Amino acid sequence: MDIEAAVVAKASGDFHIEELTLDEPRADEVLVRIVATGVCPADTAARDQHFPIPLPAVLGHEGAGVVEAVGDTVTNVEPGDHVVLSFDHDQTCRNCREGNAAYCSNIGAYNFSGVRGTDMSSPLHRDGEQVSLFFGQSSFATHSIASERQVIPVPADVPLEILGPLGCSIQTGSGTVINTFDANAGSSIAVFGVGAVGLSAVLGAVIAGCTTIIAVDLLEDRLDVAADFGATHALDSREEDDITETIRDITNGGVDYSVETTAVPRVARQAVASTRIPGICGLLGGASSEPDPTLDMNDILNGRIVRGVSQGDSVPEIFIPQLIDLYRQDRFPFDELITFYELDEINQAFADSENGRAIKPVLCVDEV
Repeated sequence: MDIEAAVVAKASGDFHIEELTLDEPRADEVLVRIVATGVCPADTAARDQHFPIPLPAVLGHEGAGVVEAVGDTVTNVEPGDHVVLSFDHDQTCRNCREGNAAYCSNIGAYNFSGVRGTDMSSPLHRDGEQVSLFFGQSSFATHSIASERQVIPVPADVPLEILGPLGCSIQTGSGTVINTFDANAGSSIAVFGVGAVGLSAVLGAVIAGCTTIIAVDLLEDRLDVAADFGATHALDSREEDDITETIRDITNGGVDYSVETTAVPRVARQAVASTRIPGICGLLGGASSEPDPTLDMNDILNGRIVRGVSQGDSVPEIFIPQLIDLYRQDRFPFDELITFYELDEINQAFADSENGRAIKPVLCVDEV
């Protein structure tokens, strides 16, 4: 079938809306008409080739839409269902079988290789040549082919256009606090970088019952949002001589947990040092410009834990519906992070994300 998609053809280049051909779904695949899709820092990293996905490519990995067709063996959704698309995984490796799909042994092949994880094919074509697939979905398009594994049915009475970011950035931030840390009521946490992922971590901390929630950022408006979401302290790192000491003073020795979302090595070191002895620091940022960030071993040897986190340790088919239930209860207002754009405004959406004018850009592709 013919579709329209935003194609990026060179590193750090602009996206161009083009007509492509999309294959029919295979036996275990689902055809989804995309209603809206989030723009995430991982898309920027792929565009700029920090994630070296072959170009040209259709990026996008926070799709939400309506099922139009399913393959012969698909059982979890049917045409007409509303769905969110999340990351792909093989379901067969040890990690997947143990319920840790976010750490699938083949996560790279299934999400970042530019082709299906099962073979060297892409369902996307331009003038007879393959166009690279991203995260098994390539949702910067009017339609997407995705595996049954990554298609999450969602209630039809919740606005579909807001739900795509639950498939990556929102579940990553909130899941780190709720799933990875399993944060205790009454505990303390510092969140370094309060973009969409960090603000989701703030919301997760409120849900978990953390009583000291410290947001750290350079942008005053984002710190204001963090305070509105429940952060008890909002620190502008430009105005602090030593952000680590400030956090230690607030918490009488350091936070129980810290979340680092920026992928800036200096900030990662601050996040680790800001935890108490022993405390846990979750590193969420990727594609750092510094390939070999260093940590002070003295900060780690005394019992602190530094933990890389993927997708908030989420099982999407369980966690995404839980987040939607929290949203329905007015306890998880993640929709307040969203700024909407049309698909042909994609380059503006990326620019606004990078310069801080938009916290979570979402591209509106079609009506429900």
